[in-house]
Amino acid sequence: MRDHIRLLINGRQHDVRGRAVFTTLSNYLRYDFGATGTKIVCEEGDCGACSVLIRRGDEFLPINSCILSMYQLDAASIVTVEGLKLNAVQQAMIVCHGAQCGYCTPGFVVAMTGLFETSDAVDESSARQGLVGNLCRCTGYEPIIKAACAVDGASMKKMRELYPQTIDDNEDVLIEEDDRTFFAPASLDEALSFKRKFKPCTIVQGATDVGVWINKRSYSAAAMMSLAKLRELNDLREEDGAIVAGANVTLTQFEDFTRDRIPELHRILNIFGSPQIKNAGTLVGNIANGSPIGDTLPYLFVSGATLELASVDGTRTVAVADFYRGYKQFDLEPHEIITRVRVPIVRDDRVRLYKVSRRRDLDISAFTAAIRLRVSNSHIEQATIAYGGVAPVVMRLPKTESYLAGKSIASDTFEEAGRIARGEVAPISDVRGSRDYRLQLAENILCKFYYDELAS
Repeated sequence: MRDHIRLLINGRQHDVRGRAVFTTLSNYLRYDFGATGTKIVCEEGDCGACSVLIRRGDEFLPINSCILSMYQLDAASIVTVEGLKLNAVQQAMIVCHGAQCGYCTPGFVVAMTGLFETSDAVDESSARQGLVGNLCRCTGYEPIIKAACAVDGASMKKMRELYPQTIDDNEDVLIEEDDRTFFAPASLDEALSFKRKFKPCTIVQGATDVGVWINKRSYSAAAMMSLAKLRELNDLREEDGAIVAGANVTLTQFEDFTRDRIPELHRILNIFGSPQIKNAGTLVGNIANGSPIGDTLPYLFVSGATLELASVDGTRTVAVADFYRGYKQFDLEPHEIITRVRVPIVRDDRVRLYKVSRRRDLDISAFTAAIRLRVSNSHIEQATIAYGGVAPVVMRLPKTESYLAGKSIASDTFEEAGRIARGEVAPISDVRGSRDYRLQLAENILCKFYYDELAS
């Protein structure tokens, strides 16, 4: 068992001890490692100026370093903008005048280089999608997109060729500093024992929310644990008509896996967040965070998804719809860990998912919805509806579902269903939308579903 973090930065091994283990990667790179090309701006994972490449399997993917803590990075291989070694992306940015003040440029260069880890060429659409997580304040995006499209990716060496070194991650890591304890176990049994011993214990995987709490709220937990070394939690497979995803499966991996299996969920995941966020965050983390506007949750509710909860006493299964007991209150004992989620693939019913936000990309939802209908002979056999952003938790709408069952498919049916739905919810006003706005959405979205999915 080690009492320090061991990682690679631009191919060089570093051992990190003591207080430095609990700092962010961006701060460590700038102030301890001297890699000042990594910029710190928002410290929320929004702007991408702090982007670095981190190895995930055989690929190096862009991730925000400002909300990533050093204790999450044992055995990681990290490449900063300094480690790119004057590649074709940087040359294209020069030729196409893709930089003005230059502050955002290192993040763009890193994220753009990540695009060519899996492809030799990009078009405008894939360039825009790949750079969603990088914001520019002064140049404008046109020359940056032109630079991405001008890159000859075939001429670039892949990061896995430039930095083939890896570190064995089979060793437990236990770090105790002042009144804080961090544990990265190499086996699930050890993880469960630690969770039993330390209550409360914060599990950090992608930490895309916890990282913001640390930076903006001075959040600190007495005990933290990462499950990243537990390979059995990396599984992602289709089994008996469902997708089974382990606790370590990232949102990027899950999105790719749903492409042909659950296209409607894939569409929503595509605008869930930036590549940097999805490369770090996990599906189980999105579930465990318990936000009433979590974008994955409405589909999990209407499809009948279930969670596998493990402890030293064994495992049990809980329906996602029963998991939430109130705002940030769960059917989860302090010594339990969510190890897997089983997501049914809905094939025969009509399903639509909705995300309403001020921006299409890189924005938190004001309202979310999943509507599932079983239709036969122009009649509704069964309706399953889940709304987010209208209560302390994502909620089913039993009165609306009951009303729709057996009704004929017609616009006035869904207008009345919308009025019933409006009466079932109790939204609040906040920075993303007023109570009245959300009530109107709760009513209107059922009419939109009718015209999107059923109107001939």
